[in-house]
Amino acid sequence: MSGHSHWSTIKRKKGAADAKKGAVFTRLAREIALAARTGGGDPGMNVSLYLAIERARANNMPKDSIERAIKRGTGEDKDGVELTEITYEGYLGHGAVAMIECVTENRNRTVAELRHILTRAGGNLAENGSVSWQFERKAVYSIKSDGKNFDKVFEAALDAGADDVDEEDGYIEVVGSVDKFKAINDSLQKAGLKPEEAGLRMIATQEVELEKDKTLSIMRIIEALEESDDVQNVYSNLKISDEAIASMEAN
Repeated sequence: MSGHSHWSTIKRKKGAADAKKGAVFTRLAREIALAARTGGGDPGMNVSLYLAIERARANNMPKDSIERAIKRGTGEDKDGVELTEITYEGYLGHGAVAMIECVTENRNRTVAELRHILTRAGGNLAENGSVSWQFERKAVYSIKSDGKNFDKVFEAALDAGADDVDEEDGYIEVVGSVDKFKAINDSLQKAGLKPEEAGLRMIATQEVELEKDKTLSIMRIIEALEESDDVQNVYSNLKISDEAIASMEAN
């Protein structure tokens, strides 16, 4: 399984701990607003919005807060602060790089915080285009495996034109091109398969494999970036070994 999948697995297992952070509602609200802005305010027609709402409910986010976030995204709420979606590129050290997706109402604050996190760890922000060429944007779905449904997922995904289907750590991951996002979703739903996660991700075309200590160092930088209030997603070209995962999970 690729590094981005390993990292997703770790984050799922740490979900309960992450939910204790005070910024969780803010991040969820931004995710809902962005999904609504991109695909409309009807969760029945917008799978990204539907999944964002489900994550918010799982974290006990109040219903009125969810509804406000949707209206903020669709433009119905004129009183909300205008959010800007922007992606930064960064060098993490030892050949590892990252794409850092942010949602902010204050770009100057965001870039200052990212620069501080990276430089403190020996990395730095990169100029636009210096890192992004190493990534491809893909449609990605994660479906909980019951040990029996891989063939069903595989068939539904490939019928819709998916590029890859992989299973590990109790989840089946489907990857396809961005233009196949809706087709894959419709095919999975038609087969009675409900993704726990669905969205667009940046996936590295080539991964960098490092020794365990360096891998853990880079993973800690990624964690620090993800803990920033303005950061929605961090994608890296780091290949995460089973040994590094075991060490990370033990801490």
